[in-house]
Amino acid sequence: MAKVIVVGGGLAGLTAAFRLCNDAQVHVDVLEAGPSLGGQIQTDRSAGFAIERGAEGFVFRSEAVPALAADLGIGDELIGQSVLHSYGFSDSGLRVLAPGEAAAFLSFQVSTADLGKGIRTFRRGMASLIWALEDRLRSRAQLQCGAVATRIEPTDHGASVTLEDGSRYDADLVVAATPARATASLLGPHLGEAHAGLALAPTLSSVTVELAFERAQVDHLLDGTGFVVATDQQRDGLRAGTFSSAKFVDRSPPGQISLRLFFRPSPEDVRRLDDDAWTQRALAGVRRVLPVTGQPLRTWVSRWPDALPVFSDGYKAVVAAAEATLAPHAIVLAGSAFHGAGIDAAVRSGNAAAATAKVRGLTS
Repeated sequence: MAKVIVVGGGLAGLTAAFRLCNDAQVHVDVLEAGPSLGGQIQTDRSAGFAIERGAEGFVFRSEAVPALAADLGIGDELIGQSVLHSYGFSDSGLRVLAPGEAAAFLSFQVSTADLGKGIRTFRRGMASLIWALEDRLRSRAQLQCGAVATRIEPTDHGASVTLEDGSRYDADLVVAATPARATASLLGPHLGEAHAGLALAPTLSSVTVELAFERAQVDHLLDGTGFVVATDQQRDGLRAGTFSSAKFVDRSPPGQISLRLFFRPSPEDVRRLDDDAWTQRALAGVRRVLPVTGQPLRTWVSRWPDALPVFSDGYKAVVAAAEATLAPHAIVLAGSAFHGAGIDAAVRSGNAAAATAKVRGLTS
């Protein structure tokens, strides 16, 4: 029986593990450094709210995510947005934006195929995908959280992973589904000239704050997906807001609403500001845009330092060089840190990593 080790229990790693486990001749170990699986996909369901801590959805045109959902038996849980139009906030206040104009506000490059279509998610939240993957893998793979890898290296018969407690795992193939900088540390000189580029991989940080209110506290129809803030009107890093309870069904209890504020923080602010400070920034920011009275019923602050990869031409060249260097070895890179940001890219990357095992003759 062939053995594959997946280092990293985020979406790409779990997808690769699930696809590999479809072959009875492959044993899979998933080693996750954190206390839980899922990476940047986390949904907090409490007091009648469904709060996304990370990604809130995936591009509407995705084929890979619905296919994975169908194979996991949760295809019927997929939903689209309840509304599609959004608002822009500038010095003249709020106005409805044309399709694609929200991306222009934030300097995003969006394919014309995606304009006006919004995103999709799952009725209970994006973590439904992680819950289903974990459920299917529990009986078919070895899942270990709190397993901190310190080294990945090629061997004569495949590759090995060493953990911080000194234990070593040998495998026929290792899938490194970790952030770029962590991957550079794990693989070290085995990356060749690409090591320095991955060790210095450009990233951005994100902080989101979700605020819950009684519906009567917000004197606005909330009849759109949310708002984006024009560059010259951005304060404290606030770039956009989502009317979460209007954008998707079943996101808040009757008579209550939730609003999610997106910040692009400075490195200093990520380190020094506590949850109360971020909540105050969010409250001040939303009051600039919407007529909100009183204090929020509940708040949720989510921090993602250095979590968003930046795919410059230079970084893409570094990834290509890293994969070329690793090609002769039984080590494969997977994840949105290497193959494009977003949920769809992570799933496609996980699928590709599993397909590599078949090409190498490890699966039937």
